[in-house]
Amino acid sequence: QVRLVETGGGSVQTGGSLTLSCAASENVECMAWFRQAPGKEREGVAAIYTGLGSPYYGAPARGRWTISSDNAKNTVYLQMNNLQPEDSAMYTCAADRPHGGSCPVGLVTGDFTSWGQGTQVTVSS
Repeated sequence: QVRLVETGGGSVQTGGSLTLSCAASENVECMAWFRQAPGKEREGVAAIYTGLGSPYYGAPARGRWTISSDNAKNTVYLQMNNLQPEDSAMYTCAADRPHGGSCPVGLVTGDFTSWGQGTQVTVSS
């Protein structure tokens, strides 16, 4: 399995911004961000096929956030703007290798085999 280390979480006020980073121990082409708040199910935030730079956004991220990758550093970023209290959660990076030449479609937890420990994001009003 690929080792993933997330950084960049923290506490911000409503409307603030954070950039999360996920560093992988090796090159892996299918990477994604998920989040989970206490008492809620894990939900997909964004994914990227690093080979093509193709992003996919879940509902929480659309129109507000940007996922990108630096393949030279095996790192994926999540730029989060206009943060709201409901964005408070543990944000976790996930990765998988392409199957049949393609990354998972969508943001399904079970499609990703490697997971990081997560980084906490807290947004105060």
